[in-house]
Amino acid sequence: MELDILVVDDESAHRAMLKTVLTAEGYNVFQAEDGDDAIDMVGKQFFNLILMDVRMKRVDGIEALQKILNISPQIPVIIMTAYGSVDAAVQAMKFGAIDYITKPIDIDILKITIEKALASQQISEENALLKERLGEKFDFAGIIGRSEPMTNLLESLSMVAPSDANVLILGESGTGKELIANAIHHNSYRKDRPFVKINCAALPENLLESELFGHEKGAFTGAIKNKQGRFKMADGGSIFLDEIAEMAMPIQAKILRVVQEQEFEPVGGTSTIKVDTRLITATNRLLQKEVESGTFREDLFYRLNVVELKIPPLRDRQEDIIPLSEHFLAKYSEKNRRQITGFSPLAMDILMRYDWPGNVRELENIIERSVIMTRGDTIRSKDLPQALRGEDDEHIKEPIDLSPGRSLKDVEKEMILKTLEEHNNNRTHTAKTLGISRRTLQLKLKEYGIN
Repeated sequence: MELDILVVDDESAHRAMLKTVLTAEGYNVFQAEDGDDAIDMVGKQFFNLILMDVRMKRVDGIEALQKILNISPQIPVIIMTAYGSVDAAVQAMKFGAIDYITKPIDIDILKITIEKALASQQISEENALLKERLGEKFDFAGIIGRSEPMTNLLESLSMVAPSDANVLILGESGTGKELIANAIHHNSYRKDRPFVKINCAALPENLLESELFGHEKGAFTGAIKNKQGRFKMADGGSIFLDEIAEMAMPIQAKILRVVQEQEFEPVGGTSTIKVDTRLITATNRLLQKEVESGTFREDLFYRLNVVELKIPPLRDRQEDIIPLSEHFLAKYSEKNRRQITGFSPLAMDILMRYDWPGNVRELENIIERSVIMTRGDTIRSKDLPQALRGEDDEHIKEPIDLSPGRSLKDVEKEMILKTLEEHNNNRTHTAKTLGISRRTLQLKLKEYGIN
């Protein structure tokens, strides 16, 4: 399929050069000499991508970008800018540009940038179609992810959930295995029946057996009355056994019988209890290796592993870090009654560069901590733990945000907070650095509600 690219530049020679290069790459190239012309053309026909200069005589790239995205919000726009105008390109990306390249144009970088933008756009469109299709039948509330690995997982979920197959969920600690188990149950025909959960690593062997299968009065010391087990509670519904690899061999044997025969005896009992329960299990270990080492029953492994779902670690789905961070920011801002508007560019860069060994759970904990600890209305690099920032980032000073739309009051408040931080909250030194009296500083702090 041929792709249409619109080149917007008020330099005719530069437009001609770009048309020659891009036509040779197999693209259909259209030209506009001004932002105003580009806006008009976008209103009349579809383009797969726009390559636009940021500095033009009549309507510049920033203004044109905003109007173009109002007409066609999904179209990828790459900004071209001179080395001295990178700030303008960064501003354009805040308004929705997908990327920027600097002049003079490196042709190889141009080709790669266009290919990446088009590939990203294709994935976004496929994800939107998939989510629209899944949304018609399935409720995956709480599962946040627009990356390709998560899109594939959601598609697998849409096929697995309506079945009655046992499911084994694999994933590192903190990836959200319980969230996936919830989605499986709540999108199954058992959704109106009980969903019972238990962490197999949280209880010693004797207590775990009693929790799962129940016990008869007098079965052991302290068993003063009959107790119903979790399998019986889950009759007609689903049971989720987390950290299944931590289960001792004798209990594995009883689980195997439940899977095969749908029956068991409670601890200390002789009567057989029949149940109809769907089994969802999870582990952060490589269960196949546990089988090979003899710590997990092979026959049980194959009974549990009818369908296997693997949750990718956060480091393998970087595209999800921003939406997850924004989700947790909104969640904990509301919970703590804070008005936190977002992340500074440097803070977001740090979040994107971190490896996240603790996965989504670690990200959530860090965002919650940052919401509580920040003194401003934006999560800044200093609000993040030193472990994320690293030694190289310790002395980096984050620039004041002077982007359009911010009021002088907001900028002044941010400058005061930054200066206070640099002087370890010493108000005398802060006032001196700002060139104001200590009394003026005190009045400003009171005005902005800073203690």
